[in-house]
Amino acid sequence: MRHKPATDTGKLGTERRNPKTRRLDARSALEIARIINDEDAKVARAVRAALPQIARAIDAIADAFSQGGRLIYVGTGTSGRLGALDAAECPPTFNTDPKRVQFVIAGGMKALGAAVEANEDSQETGRADIAKRKPGKHDVVIGASASGRTPYTVAAVEHARLCGALTVGIACNRGSPLERAADIPIVVEVGPEVITGSTRMKAGTAEKMVLNMLSTGAMARLGYVYGNLMANARLKNSKLVERGIRIVQQATGLDRNQSVTALRRSGGSVPVAIVMVKRKVARPRAEHLLKEAKGHIRAALRDA
Repeated sequence: MRHKPATDTGKLGTERRNPKTRRLDARSALEIARIINDEDAKVARAVRAALPQIARAIDAIADAFSQGGRLIYVGTGTSGRLGALDAAECPPTFNTDPKRVQFVIAGGMKALGAAVEANEDSQETGRADIAKRKPGKHDVVIGASASGRTPYTVAAVEHARLCGALTVGIACNRGSPLERAADIPIVVEVGPEVITGSTRMKAGTAEKMVLNMLSTGAMARLGYVYGNLMANARLKNSKLVERGIRIVQQATGLDRNQSVTALRRSGGSVPVAIVMVKRKVARPRAEHLLKEAKGHIRAALRDA
């Protein structure tokens, strides 16, 4: 054993042995699927209990973006990869600048496709990696760790907080160092895993649900969606162009041909097309209204 054992984690909810899955290896495929499905059904209820803290974090992220700040995810292993996934999905979904939503993962880019567990133990590396991003008072740094005890993540969040960034900690055990380190702790107690200690399962699902809520909620607050339409999406391929046409149709009531014309006149921008049609203005005026509204489509339409 090359590394010193960590403080006993056996009492953590995510590390306990699940009594319902003790004979998992003796079950049929259908029984295994049902057991996992039953356990997964508990995750949404656990997330629901943390909704007030999630809402605080959504408002904090939206406020940071409105002041030109960034959202930076930090984590190791599964938690780090989930942060990277959410960061990667924001530009195509909401047309955000890739620099506005970033991720830091222990082990760097190679850790996205391979396990680099040794890096999880290094507080120094956690501090150094987040320091490279120069977190400041307009940024939000979100650390995710199923145990809530990962030294890399806790140290990164502590450093970001000292630098003036608002910090959020997502953990699946209560009373953890990450919960204490963060300005806004989000604790989702999912309990023991189907495979003991395999936190890529329920804990990972819970983390992804929370991350989806945080980014989607903040972007909705900022007006980067219109109603429930992905109105800010980049039209980078034929599928997305077709989606853009449908969004213009649904937002304005135009037929397909009229929506294609509106989208063409807007320069291929769904938000501009919506504002042009609903405000009955030309493209320059629509672009100006959106700029004044900081991209918030509903705000740009307020007087329509």
